[in-house]
Amino acid sequence: MARECDNTSCGRESCEGCPSAGGGGTADFAAPMNGNSRIGKVIGIVSGKGGVGKSSVTALLAVALRRMGYRVGILDADVTGPSIPHLFGIHEQLGAVGTEILPAVTKTGIEIVSINLVLEDTTAPVIWRGPILGGVIKQFWSDVMWGELDYLLVDMPPGTGDVPLTVFQSLPLNGVILVTSPHSLVGMVMEKAYHMAEMMNIPVLGVIENYSFLRCPDCGKEIELFGKSTTAEWAAAHNMPLMLRLPLDPAVSAYGGDGRTEEYPGREMEQVIRYL
Repeated sequence: MARECDNTSCGRESCEGCPSAGGGGTADFAAPMNGNSRIGKVIGIVSGKGGVGKSSVTALLAVALRRMGYRVGILDADVTGPSIPHLFGIHEQLGAVGTEILPAVTKTGIEIVSINLVLEDTTAPVIWRGPILGGVIKQFWSDVMWGELDYLLVDMPPGTGDVPLTVFQSLPLNGVILVTSPHSLVGMVMEKAYHMAEMMNIPVLGVIENYSFLRCPDCGKEIELFGKSTTAEWAAAHNMPLMLRLPLDPAVSAYGGDGRTEEYPGREMEQVIRYL
């Protein structure tokens, strides 16, 4: 996908010395799709900051899609902090056919690619600079035999740095979902993520608010631990839906911590699918 160069998205003050310059002001950063892949929609899961449960939301959305019969995969683009394999109890390294990579497959058939399924030591820190991180993301798109998928979810790292920029520029995103929590600081940085998507001409499909409330196990009352939420007002002001408000549910952590996210009984995430 070609992007109009505005001298801002890449961090340069001018196009002088840029390898993409000279194309009439248009730079094409798109990575080629793997020849053995057919993917219906590519959806990015984005957050302005860490700690809002973005990876858990990604995993639960994948489970909801799979339960409804869709073929789904997850590209774990959070290279320096990958957690998707752990949430599904996947530990074996990725296979290969020739020069092409085969995704791991969960018990219910969700395909997963993550740097933690490549490294021999999953606890070793990934201390790589931006260009190398970006190259890994492109490989996960171009060199992986995803096969036939209805949805590929891209679990992106928090913030607006090199890796989100690479995903926005290199992958044919059909849209992104913003994940937030009812905290004033999170709202401020979510605004940055929204404007980044806007600058890159990527549609923002809506907002999922995580940790919205704690439901009392005795009386059922909803307790807003982080204060009154303003996410609905924020979403309305930006002309997008508040797709879902998820409670702070200890069971999500318990199932995910044991690698059994697919067994989590909650089905709230199915409400999001109609927006995709």
